Amino acid sequence: MKIEEHASLTALNTFGLHPNARVLAEFDNKDELRALLHRYSGERFLTVGEGSNLLFLRDFDGVVLHSRMCRARALKETKDEVWIEAESGLRLDDLIQQLADMDLRGLENLSHIPGTVGASAVQNVGAYGVEAKDVIETVRAIAVQTGEEVTFTNADCCFAYRDSRFKNDWKDQYVITAVTFRLKKEGGLRLDYGGLGNAFEGRELSQLTPLEVREKVIEIRRRKLPEVGEFGSAGSFFKNPVISPTCFEALQTQYPAMPHFDTSDGVKVPAAWLIEQCGLKGCQHGGARVWDKQPLVIVNAGNASAEDIRLLAEKVMKDVSGRFGITLSPEVNYIE
Repeated sequence: MKIEEHASLTALNTFGLHPNARVLAEFDNKDELRALLHRYSGERFLTVGEGSNLLFLRDFDGVVLHSRMCRARALKETKDEVWIEAESGLRLDDLIQQLADMDLRGLENLSHIPGTVGASAVQNVGAYGVEAKDVIETVRAIAVQTGEEVTFTNADCCFAYRDSRFKNDWKDQYVITAVTFRLKKEGGLRLDYGGLGNAFEGRELSQLTPLEVREKVIEIRRRKLPEVGEFGSAGSFFKNPVISPTCFEALQTQYPAMPHFDTSDGVKVPAAWLIEQCGLKGCQHGGARVWDKQPLVIVNAGNASAEDIRLLAEKVMKDVSGRFGITLSPEVNYIE
């Protein structure tokens, strides 16, 4: 356990900002977590992994909890599947590398996404047609008020697009300690989204390995997205909006080339396309800039403040709404 007062959170946010926390408390096991929850009972808590989806608008006047629980183990195995339990502080990409090396399938499309295992369940991270919920079996957590350990099923969590109950009605009520993933030994590779399938044109799906898919995903992401450490960012800043079929049909008459994906909830339109059509690639406010190679990303181009980032995001949302009548929602969580 490590407790630091008036602590810098620079290393715990990927925007490269310099907020402080009144208390930063790190824990190595569940008993230490319970002790911290008891010690700071009644305080405001915020659980942070790598801070890869957070925008601190100001210093945090409360207790930041940071998991240093980083183990993974196999729970059970059948002829076709393996259940792997990973602790909340383990970097998601490190886990995916381990699984790919073991030829276990299900998470390889999420390669190179910054963040931890615990955060992946909160945010239901996704990329290239796969979401964390597709392979999450259970989530274990400690209740903030009681210190009780609770195990939630996939259905309990009510996962949705970049969403879960941990972001809504369970917000600040639980601290995730471990996630169990159900992975396949054969098959299960998904190449039906974006340019991922084209990258393996001519190859038989049955002959591909999760390690090959992982390496290709990393290659594509590095071409399009800024590397953490090169420019501060939170990856995709906005969610892809889902609009009604009626709304889409009306827009399609004006924009026949508008890309789209049919979903059970409506029609999903790529936010990056909408932003690019508004001429916002490279748009800058103070030290914040819309990334030239992928306009879904807002970067800290140099000494940006949180306010620079917030105001640039507001401009993007205003311009897209003004042109298309579509409201973009931030994927990034604003912390006040």
